[in-house]
Amino acid sequence: MPCRFEKMEGQVVGTMLRLFRNRLPRLRAGSRQDNLREAVKEPERAPEHCLSTFAGGQHFFEYLFVVSLKKKSSGHDYEPTITYQFPKRENLLRGQQEEEERLLSAIPLFCFPDGNEWAPLTEYPRETFSFVLTNVDGSRKIGYCRRLLPAGRGPRLPKVYCIISCIGCFGLFSKILDEVEKRHQISVAVIYPFMQGLREAAFPAPGKTVTLKSFIPDSGTEFISLTRPLDSHLEHVDFRSLLRCLRFEQILQIFASAVLERRIIFLAEDLSTLSQCIHAAAALLYPFSWAHTYIPVVPESLLDTVCCPTPFMVGVQMRFQQQVMDSPMEEVLLVNLCEGTFLMSVGDEKDILPPKLQDDILESLGQGINEFETASEQLNEHVSGPFVQFFVKTVGHYASYIKREANGQGRFQERAFYKALTSKTNRRFVKKFVKTQLFSLFIQEAEKSKHPPAGYFQQKILEYEEQKKQKKSREKTVK
Repeated sequence: MPCRFEKMEGQVVGTMLRLFRNRLPRLRAGSRQDNLREAVKEPERAPEHCLSTFAGGQHFFEYLFVVSLKKKSSGHDYEPTITYQFPKRENLLRGQQEEEERLLSAIPLFCFPDGNEWAPLTEYPRETFSFVLTNVDGSRKIGYCRRLLPAGRGPRLPKVYCIISCIGCFGLFSKILDEVEKRHQISVAVIYPFMQGLREAAFPAPGKTVTLKSFIPDSGTEFISLTRPLDSHLEHVDFRSLLRCLRFEQILQIFASAVLERRIIFLAEDLSTLSQCIHAAAALLYPFSWAHTYIPVVPESLLDTVCCPTPFMVGVQMRFQQQVMDSPMEEVLLVNLCEGTFLMSVGDEKDILPPKLQDDILESLGQGINEFETASEQLNEHVSGPFVQFFVKTVGHYASYIKREANGQGRFQERAFYKALTSKTNRRFVKKFVKTQLFSLFIQEAEKSKHPPAGYFQQKILEYEEQKKQKKSREKTVK
């Protein structure tokens, strides 16, 4: 089983990298094209991709970029260009230099995914969004972006502040972008000491706070506190946009499609809505991780992604809807977030999950939902909880069916695992789910570990097992 899935994942990432290799060079001329083509190669194996949870202690970020629109030498179109970079890296080894070249080529494209038909503006609503870049080795970097119109008078072009990090913590980085934006209104030079202080600070552990000291001209010294949520498995997501755009029943159908690793396309004009909704949809799969093509906002020049024959979860701006609709696609769920409708579907989305468990999820989601409108952490827990419970009820007994050999290596007993389920509908679902890469990668990690990982999912499994014991005890007492 592992070999089959590893090969499949290598093909998935390889397909996306070939798309990047073919498209990205259009943005740059000269030696950078050659470096990009040479550096981007299909990996032999790509490990599991996920927005990792961090215990703390890592650096906050790798780079801060400012991306501006510059008029091309020919014509009236504008080209996104990096106009500020912190830190500047020097004396890099060849491999590091090639990696930086790939990054520098990709960043402008994802900061302005809408194409190059821009014109100076007097008003523009600020947007906060994110994108994900997959490295050749399968690891991921996250770009946190703030796009806005710079201070000034008269028509001007928007620019983007972009922080590159390997850490998924959107609320915290949004606050950092607030601070960067505030300093940029004064001078680019004021950004440098703040970001330097941030680089020297250690990323806090869950529930902890790091405080930065920063001086701003005419304002004096400020103390900025950055606090991580205590429950770190949901710190990279905010479910509010998804709930605003879709009904519970539709979210459940998206979850069902994702569980079977189908192709899912989200449509919206607003970049913030796109990136927040796709991150939210992927987060519903916890404790499993979407390991296929994953692009929260697809740039115009990479729209060929929707023709990819392998599973994907992508976001596309509404202006490109017709191009998407005209593309040859099979087994696609096309979600219009603006209208709250499905433009395309397979047709069986309501029948994928066991009916009783679907009802349980919907009932839990509907209970007291209005109480969490302003408290994002409580809302995240309220939305995520029923889906975690779904996996507890269907596959939470996995650890009992990993047989250990003398050397400690585990072997998963697949047939005995799904036959242990007494519900026929649950068993029918699990027989399909165990064939997915979602489950395969999860169980491979479990086979390597001698003990179930201590975490939120394991905690919920233990709570569920205790509830079943208490229920049995009560039933015996009644008899």
